[in-house]
Amino acid sequence: MSNGELAYLDLCRKVLEEGNKKGDRTGTGTYSLFGHQMRFDLQEGFPLLTTKRVPFRLIASELLWFLKGDTNIRYLLEHNNNIWNEWAFKRWIESEKYSGPDMRDFGRRSQHDPDFQKVYQNEMEKFKDKILTDESFAEEFGELGSVYGRQWRDWKTSKGDSIDQLKQVIEAIKTNPDSRRHIVTAWNPEDVPTMALPPCHTLFQFYVAEGKLSCQLYQRSGDIFLGVPFNIASYALLTHLIARECGLEAGEFIHTIGDCHIYSNHVEQIHTQLSRQPYELPLLKIKDDKGSIFDIEMEDLEIVEYQSHPAIKAPVAV
Repeated sequence: MSNGELAYLDLCRKVLEEGNKKGDRTGTGTYSLFGHQMRFDLQEGFPLLTTKRVPFRLIASELLWFLKGDTNIRYLLEHNNNIWNEWAFKRWIESEKYSGPDMRDFGRRSQHDPDFQKVYQNEMEKFKDKILTDESFAEEFGELGSVYGRQWRDWKTSKGDSIDQLKQVIEAIKTNPDSRRHIVTAWNPEDVPTMALPPCHTLFQFYVAEGKLSCQLYQRSGDIFLGVPFNIASYALLTHLIARECGLEAGEFIHTIGDCHIYSNHVEQIHTQLSRQPYELPLLKIKDDKGSIFDIEMEDLEIVEYQSHPAIKAPVAV
């Protein structure tokens, strides 16, 4: 049994038992605690949860999207990744150019009304098809604003210059490993109003010791059931990729979360997950023939020996 997964399950129990009932932006309601930290030893295995099946393909394609500096969902859809669709879709159906059925409050209505659910799915499929086939439509409605990839790879300064934070931090790890400034931030106050979703994982820092690279993430807001399992695996993968490029082993991933919350419509799913016994963690394999992290593609990444319980579905709060 993996200590890493136990840390996540302990967080679930803690929030259920001690969480404050709070309202939220989406109107769904949460059980929430402020301030929590989990530690994952990446030498013990890759921290992909086993008490429910977590799709590594989606995690990896999203991270590669970030690494490319891309902020348009077209790349994700080309890789059959739908995890950012709702935010782009919301912009479309709220625009003056949308002329279809009334989709206001589409998230909650689609959860409770089977007839509306069909309408919603039909409109979403039309939207996805237009993103993939109509370049001008994709440019206008597939764009999510200055989200993670933009801030990591193309941070705009007040002087109009561009900073590639990720390239800079990789170079610093190679040339000055003992520095305490190996930091990448996605929280740009000037750009927050233009983002489809302001960054939840706001800042991460690297640390080198004894030939190992560790990473600590500060996440301002964590959807424990749907989002946090993705975040754990994504930053573990990022740590492995950067360690590989810098000639280091992967050390620890430390996950620090501000507002840790379980949505009120995820409680049953969390109880189901907590009733399951974890399996051993899987292993990550990265092909050796790619010199740079920025050249990595999906076919270069593989999870092996992954045994898990079945997936558990839950609605996304938008």
